[in-house]
Amino acid sequence: MSTTKKITVTALAAALGVSTLAACGGEQAKGSASDRPKQKTVTLVSHDSFVASASVLKQFTKETGYTVKVLKSGDAGAALNKEILTKGSPQGDVFFGVDNTLLSRALDNGLFTPYEAKGLAQVPDEVQLDKGKHRVTPVDTGDICVNYDKKYFADKKLAPPQSFDDLIKPEYKNLLVTENVATSSPGLGFLLGSVGKYGEDGWQDYWKKLKANGVKVVDGWEQAYNEEFSGSAGGKKAKADRPLVVSYASSPPAEVLFAKPQPAQAPTGVSTGTCFRQTEFAGLLKGAKNEEGGKALLDFLISKQFQEDMPLNMFVNPVVKGAKVPELFTKFGAVVDKPETVAPDQIAKNREQWVQSWSSLVVK
Repeated sequence: MSTTKKITVTALAAALGVSTLAACGGEQAKGSASDRPKQKTVTLVSHDSFVASASVLKQFTKETGYTVKVLKSGDAGAALNKEILTKGSPQGDVFFGVDNTLLSRALDNGLFTPYEAKGLAQVPDEVQLDKGKHRVTPVDTGDICVNYDKKYFADKKLAPPQSFDDLIKPEYKNLLVTENVATSSPGLGFLLGSVGKYGEDGWQDYWKKLKANGVKVVDGWEQAYNEEFSGSAGGKKAKADRPLVVSYASSPPAEVLFAKPQPAQAPTGVSTGTCFRQTEFAGLLKGAKNEEGGKALLDFLISKQFQEDMPLNMFVNPVVKGAKVPELFTKFGAVVDKPETVAPDQIAKNREQWVQSWSSLVVK
């Protein structure tokens, strides 16, 4: 969820007063020194939405002897930019959160040391976008979609938008907030969704109409969702006035999980005709100080234990076959049968040009 993501969705926990895990100290590894590595720290660099259960990370420490330290570096796009600037002398050992919208940029900059994670055979081929080279490991998938404030639309007796086309209709003028394409993974995913829908020759005309219809652009997901979107818990506290936001298909379960008491229905819905499919990856950073710990952590990220922990922590879908998804996640999350997609080679070839064109058209 970054996202995305991230989608990238669990920054919501912070907005709802739920503490997220910045670092986890584990137990001393059991067993003799001959069959256990010395306890060390392995540093995971990520976007702000990474979170995992303390018990799960403690189990990793127990099994491997490595303690996980999480270094959060902003939105997925901003986090990747920092790693590119420190290439060869990375801030940590593993980077998590680069997605299919930004993957070619990370690979072209040579950020990762190839490593074939244990258990990769249980990950479907369609999400192994670097298959054979193993510079990155798929960890999760999610759908970037417009979310809507159910109460707003019920009070206005107005049907919420369900498609890209709906968003440019007069009745939805000045209602949508989205993230900056140049700095945000969800924002870029939403742009790519419009490319998938309208093609290379039609997306700019669509954004001209969206701009004319009052779309608001902010830097990142957390600001958009927790400060500008009237349907989120954070947005309600901030007295936000935008009932439409670019977020994730899995954002409604987060609103239910962290509410006290939990409502019978999610306060937000998903416009399923506005979605773009996102896959997030992790990779061993070139120049990592703890390369062996990094490899162990990559193995762990696609273990069944970690994969089953993700849905109600990061609100993303597991990639490992057979990983179970909690009922709350499936009950309140939206199923997106036909998300928009753009081929990775097409993204790689055109992304920078699309971002520049979008910036000139929408922001300047």
